[in-house]
Amino acid sequence: MHPQCRRRFTVGLIHGGWLVARALKREGVEVVFTLSGGHIAGIYDGCIREGIRVVDTRHEQAAVHAAEGWAKVTRKPGVALLTAGPGVTDGVTGVANAYLAGSPLLVIGGAAPLGLWDRGALQEMNQLDLLRPITKWARTVHETTRLGEYTAAAFRQMLNGKPGPVFLEMPMDILNNFADTDTLSDPGEPASYRAGGRTAPDPTSVERAAVLLEKARRPVIMAGTAVWWCEAAVELRQLAERIQAPVFLNGAGRGSLPPTHQLFFSAARRKALEQADTILAIGTRMDFRLNHGQPPLIPTSAQLIWFDLAGEDIGVNRGAAVGLVGDVGLAMRQLTAATKQLQHDEWLTHVRNEEQKGQERANAALNSEAVPIHPMRLCREIRDFIDAETTVIGDGGDIVSYGARVINVEHPGYWLDSGPLGCLGTGTGFAMAAQLARPGKRVLILHGDGAFGLNGMEFESMVRQKLPIVSVIGNDGAWGQIKHPQKAIVGHTTAAELAPGIRYDKMVEALGGYGELVERPAEIRPALERAFASGLPACVNVLLDPNKPYGRSTSVAV
Repeated sequence: MHPQCRRRFTVGLIHGGWLVARALKREGVEVVFTLSGGHIAGIYDGCIREGIRVVDTRHEQAAVHAAEGWAKVTRKPGVALLTAGPGVTDGVTGVANAYLAGSPLLVIGGAAPLGLWDRGALQEMNQLDLLRPITKWARTVHETTRLGEYTAAAFRQMLNGKPGPVFLEMPMDILNNFADTDTLSDPGEPASYRAGGRTAPDPTSVERAAVLLEKARRPVIMAGTAVWWCEAAVELRQLAERIQAPVFLNGAGRGSLPPTHQLFFSAARRKALEQADTILAIGTRMDFRLNHGQPPLIPTSAQLIWFDLAGEDIGVNRGAAVGLVGDVGLAMRQLTAATKQLQHDEWLTHVRNEEQKGQERANAALNSEAVPIHPMRLCREIRDFIDAETTVIGDGGDIVSYGARVINVEHPGYWLDSGPLGCLGTGTGFAMAAQLARPGKRVLILHGDGAFGLNGMEFESMVRQKLPIVSVIGNDGAWGQIKHPQKAIVGHTTAAELAPGIRYDKMVEALGGYGELVERPAEIRPALERAFASGLPACVNVLLDPNKPYGRSTSVAV
């Protein structure tokens, strides 16, 4: 550093990148994700000075996915730093994924020096208009002295109400200029500039919901992602036990009720919903995963009690008998208190019978000795191998649908998938974040072979940063979720086939990790044990039967 710069730091002058890092530190940020870029070098310097870890990836999309993954496993905002131009555009898919999933994420984008705008500077482009449709809030900072103020505002916007991504554009000269900390307007600690506490629903609506529940004979609870963000697993269990309703989980809600609980169900979901007279939709959308709230999955006659953080998400695709807007944990706590103890023994017995039938139908596939390997057998082996502290990440199409059907996790925040965008390639970034947040714990990605190809180079990032993540690839040589519907509808496939038997395990070995090829069912468990024992980023490449589509993709039998 130039001697004059050292003198300046001693009298209260610091550069803009350091101001940003100070604001991040104040918010408790421990790690930021990035791909190295010159426009944002000042922030890197500030992070090092403030003790914030800088984790770099091979593609900005993976950096943003990793930042979202950090939010998904810690409930704390993730931060991604993207250099200008192609750095920002490469990250757009990750931002879109976080936007539809409602994940709190701060994306800071570098930009050409403000003094050179509209003069053809390197990587100059209109980034703000690109990001506005897929963020809660997006701004450009035009003065170095306001970098801390705008960073604080970004956290306020990101975390107010329903969480989501925000974008701050910071031109290079604004980050590199100096400001006198003795004269800056300090926003103070987070409690000073963003409200804490949780919002409760209207008590009148709670009472109406309690009346409906007491009339119900076949209630069902469908709980999703907002249960995780609201830290409401305990409240979910208490409500379920009070009203004695079967519980089904999706999205980040998975793990909110342990699979050993008597009210936890998975295999009977379709039968239970189709026959329900009252459905409690708790922090989950009536989107494609629930047939857009329509029959035959959701009966026309069913009364819907809908809990969500944002009022605009209630009533989409399907009207609600009662909408409970606010923190879903508070809403469930209030509804539990307002409802007397209920019993639905006959209904629960019926659902348990359907659950058993569903499990029995799956037994042949779960225990199949066929070669090539049945996808259900692979997922069963993973289910039986993982422990309660294993983070499982689903990244793919058909294989992840199989995995979600078979693999259950013990705790909330231990199953991660892309969410409503259905974005492939999220797995490696999510896994890096999970391993950083939970050092010493197992992190397993269930990959489709197509999904692995999108961000497979991140295994080099894992090796370099000593993150021992294991990818299990369900390798069927195709974009399976596309191939099978094409074949069923038009009799042939187009742009849906991949080369069969690609040795992705060899690719991971070449990047410095551990790899194994698995061709027979009996080889799966030993390969998983060796992969985790290696202490390296690893790939277990499992060759699957290419003719076993997941049942919802086509009418072809599984």
